[in-house]
Amino acid sequence: MNPYLIRQLWSLIEASHSHVLLSLDDNNLVRWLMERVLGESALNPQEVDTLNHYIWSRLSLIRDVVGSR
Repeated sequence: MNPYLIRQLWSLIEASHSHVLLSLDDNNLVRWLMERVLGESALNPQEVDTLNHYIWSRLSLIRDVVGSR
């Protein structure tokens, strides 16, 4: 996954309201993040799959980061 996309995702997570992200179950959190990133960037199908996998593999970290704010 390219560094720009990783930076974009984590910037989105940092800029989002904690209560919104923490109120979502795993499926809806992944969907919410994917929709926002895809709204800002045109990605090919392989990049979409890679981003989806990356988010799923980092859900615990995402929740820890959001919960610690």
